[in-house]
Amino acid sequence: MSLTQDEQSPRAEARGAIADAAPARPRGAQPKARPRKRKQTWREAFKRDWQLYSLAVVPLIFFIIFKYGPMLGNVIAFRRFRPGGSVFGDEWVGLRYIEMFINDPSFWHVFTNTVVLGALTMIVCFPLPIVLALMLNEVRQQYFKKFVQSVSYLPHFLSIVIIVGMLMQLLSLEGTVNQIIRAFGGEEVPFLQRAEWFRFIYVGSEVWQTVGWGTILYLAALTSIDDSLYEAAKIDGAGRWRQTWHVTLPGIRPTMVTLLILNIGMFINVGFEKVFLLYNPLTYETADVISTYLYRVGLVSNNLSYATAIGLFQALIGLVMVLSANLISRRTTGTSLW
Repeated sequence: MSLTQDEQSPRAEARGAIADAAPARPRGAQPKARPRKRKQTWREAFKRDWQLYSLAVVPLIFFIIFKYGPMLGNVIAFRRFRPGGSVFGDEWVGLRYIEMFINDPSFWHVFTNTVVLGALTMIVCFPLPIVLALMLNEVRQQYFKKFVQSVSYLPHFLSIVIIVGMLMQLLSLEGTVNQIIRAFGGEEVPFLQRAEWFRFIYVGSEVWQTVGWGTILYLAALTSIDDSLYEAAKIDGAGRWRQTWHVTLPGIRPTMVTLLILNIGMFINVGFEKVFLLYNPLTYETADVISTYLYRVGLVSNNLSYATAIGLFQALIGLVMVLSANLISRRTTGTSLW
């Protein structure tokens, strides 16, 4: 619809007034850059938010006393420690204790058990929370979804002692599992006294205890995916499987990579408490890991320098694995912890 001359004249006058009010800029002159905001110093930030920083004092003291302070004791891996003597050892022995565990066949046996148990735990326990989260994401009945979530992550809040106690009750000769086996005409199986069953019991209990808690993290990551991506995939003709492969999995990839790197860091540190409570001399063949071996060598046999050398070697392996996994992830997927 065209405007009449009377309607156009007020608009033209307004535009002319705005043009007259604007300062003239020389031809070819560049617009002035906005002044940069001054970077705040750490003193000013601390003075402004000192109440928030004060909340970190207690955790910081905890880490200094119980995490960083004990690192000074690693020096006894190269010094001979005698009870009652200096905390940092009495005599420099160099690489003597490192050569001892390198030439010790018992150490390499428990090292192999640790690697196998850690690999099985990672292979089984890492993808299952992703699968369960994807399945729950497709559930439309909210009551059923919440029920499954509650049942699956409840074991995470149980202590290791309770978990092991339940396993012993279930797998003992008079336990529930053997009662079911007898009901079907089979013979009792001493699960806790046979070395070949230990890895299955350990990994199965880890799945039961950790899969629900890991699912929560992936469900939270799924909520951050833009719904418009699914709508665009539907328009392109993608079904539910292709939407999962091309939209859902790439959307939670940063969370997957972060948790994978963290799990790799704990790969060599198989849980001491559960193994220590579950194993016995009959299952040492497959159950004895580095942490339990350190307990027997360091505290039971009182050879603390030798145990420290093994623990330092274990920590260095974990550090190398974390750094390598982070580097590979950054170069291949563009996602990393740092």
